Amino acid sequence: MPQFTPPVRDTRFVLDRVIGLDRYTNLPHFQAATPDVVDAVLEEGGKFVAEVLFPINHSGDQQGCTRHPDGSVTTPDGFKEAYAQFVESGWCTLSAPPEFGGQGMPHIVATAFQEYMISANMAFAMYSGLAHGAISALLVKGSEAQKAKYVPKMVSGEWGGTMNLTEPQCGTDLGLIKTKAEPNADGSYSITGTKIFISSGEHDLTSNIIHLVLAKTPGAPDSTKGISLFVVPKFLVNDDGSLGERNAVTCGSIEHKMGIHGNSTCVMNYDGAKGWLVGEEMKGLAAMFIMMNAARLGVGLQGLGIAEVAMQNAVQYAGDRRQGRALTGPQEPNEKADTLFVHPDVRRMLMEAKAQIEGLRALCLWGALQVDMEHAAPTEEERQLAGDLIGLLTPVIKGVGTDIGYKVATDCQQVYGGHGYIAEWGMEQYVRDARIAMIYEGTNGVQAMDLVGRKLALNGGRAVQAFFRVVGEEIAAAKGNEKLAGFAEALEKALGHLQGATMWLAQNGFKNPNEVGAGAYPYMQLTGLVALGLMWLRMVKAASEALAQGAEDVAFLEAKLVTARFYAERFLPDASGLRRKIEAGSESVMALDPEMFRAA
Repeated sequence: MPQFTPPVRDTRFVLDRVIGLDRYTNLPHFQAATPDVVDAVLEEGGKFVAEVLFPINHSGDQQGCTRHPDGSVTTPDGFKEAYAQFVESGWCTLSAPPEFGGQGMPHIVATAFQEYMISANMAFAMYSGLAHGAISALLVKGSEAQKAKYVPKMVSGEWGGTMNLTEPQCGTDLGLIKTKAEPNADGSYSITGTKIFISSGEHDLTSNIIHLVLAKTPGAPDSTKGISLFVVPKFLVNDDGSLGERNAVTCGSIEHKMGIHGNSTCVMNYDGAKGWLVGEEMKGLAAMFIMMNAARLGVGLQGLGIAEVAMQNAVQYAGDRRQGRALTGPQEPNEKADTLFVHPDVRRMLMEAKAQIEGLRALCLWGALQVDMEHAAPTEEERQLAGDLIGLLTPVIKGVGTDIGYKVATDCQQVYGGHGYIAEWGMEQYVRDARIAMIYEGTNGVQAMDLVGRKLALNGGRAVQAFFRVVGEEIAAAKGNEKLAGFAEALEKALGHLQGATMWLAQNGFKNPNEVGAGAYPYMQLTGLVALGLMWLRMVKAASEALAQGAEDVAFLEAKLVTARFYAERFLPDASGLRRKIEAGSESVMALDPEMFRAA
């Protein structure tokens, strides 16, 4: 059976030495994040997920959720009790606003805890994760009355939340939705339609579920411009906050899916359910994107969380399993075989996992800091920069982060050999769970098109130029330090390829949009390569300074330097190949007639 230890030491390294969280304590929302409080969140949060959530991960996957004839759904054994402990301990309130019952912690601290929870039990983590996304949309677009009615109990965890976008005939192309919203005399709307793939759509963890639903009002344009957003509670809420009658929204079935079996992914039927408009009519997509962007960052974190727990188990297995001898001769002659760690290809997979996981952790936490700074930074210039950076990097964190999660999970399964394919070892669950993250909240191809087709040109390219400036300035500063110069020079070459590819897309995309479409995915990968490279440059700097100051954790810090060298030698050279893919254009991609893809 698998095991999991929250990576508290590495999180602390990023928060303390790379980001320097203590430098922000004078800002709003950061004042609560004192060192002792952050330590408590990491230590006690890690202990909670390891002792309460991790033990029911495998069993929850095996059992799954159950839909009953009345449309109700029960979660796997132990989930309801674990959720009650989760709520009682206040883990769902970390970053929520104090005026609605939250602890007001910065998003970056909640992100650190969320990573641990995903590693421990991704399916369980999704229940509260979806609720937080719904909260974020209501806080920005909801009326004061809606906020007062729904948000406090969603923050406390007493009520859950969902987002309802997808329908049988439409996924990414939301202009095709058919769900209707007919106005009622009392100001409410009757919502009728079917939504599919609704995570946490129905369950027994909370007393109410607040659905956010996309629908079209009468006469609305038959496109994305006609979409409105509605809040549709499972149980109607009385004026005094008590629950009223059951609304006309039911779970028609639970999807039978590849992974995340412990989360109830539902077909939801709305049969004239009562709902209320959130924000302006026919402005629903903009409101939903608030939730979508939060969710996309959370999904990128899922890639990190699954990669971390998969690697931990592969490392343990590689140290225990004895197979063959080292190429250089027996390392332990008294044993019949050496451990897997002597084999370079096993080392390659584990080093690739370590380099990408630690770089991605730093990127996710730095991205979370930008979310905080977009609202809390003292000047408009700093707030704009933070907003530009996280807007640009959201599709990268989601797309590249989940690519990493799946690749690391499959490589770590590979370390186990045949045992990795057997369910009782747990590795095949991580592969299955990791796969969905590349698909939902917009497939990774959609993320790439969002990056290249929308984010690059936004505000005249202001965000990407800001990113280039940040990376370039840190490279220039590092080149003057002999301990950083080698890595900085390798990153500089990769940045040059990214800048060159950006120019090529700008010059050729307007002439032929297919050039953008064909180059979008490798461009996203190239951006992620440079973004992780920036994180590793910062970690090299932090580790070198800590060693020079006589830090005690010498082995850990020296391992950072070796891993950074591995990233520079084994990942950054990919930049030139990715650029060549981008600049190859779309001709060969689009040349074949669709019939040529079919069997004779």
